[in-house]
Amino acid sequence: MADILVRIWQNLLERTEGPMHFRFLMQPLMSLIFAIKAAIRDAKQGDVPYLWRLVYAKKAERKPIAKETWKDVGKIFIIGVILDIIYQLIVVYKVKTEEHFYPLESIIVAFLLAIVPYIIFRGPVNRIITLFKGKQQPKKNDES
Repeated sequence: MADILVRIWQNLLERTEGPMHFRFLMQPLMSLIFAIKAAIRDAKQGDVPYLWRLVYAKKAERKPIAKETWKDVGKIFIIGVILDIIYQLIVVYKVKTEEHFYPLESIIVAFLLAIVPYIIFRGPVNRIITLFKGKQQPKKNDES
């Protein structure tokens, strides 16, 4: 088991260089954009931060929250899996630095690049927006 974890870690580090390494910037950036949009939506609705809501929700309430997450970042996740499969095919068959294809690693990479940034940033951005929203004073009419 330790050998598998070491191999996965080494392969993940190798993906940051070489062919298609730009996705390590673009996928989290896209996920961040969707997290900001969702955080703005949460702040307007007065919802508590995302991770707090997800962790402390009742079992029946978690499914809609997970569906909302999948709606926001599902496409990014699927694109991430496809891009990593393409990367592995390039490395295995063209560059020939690896001997095997590892489909589970594609899922791990897509999860790390798409869903983790979304989960990390959605709550804090919601709190920041709520903080600034609370400090704004209502506009006064200058009609005398």
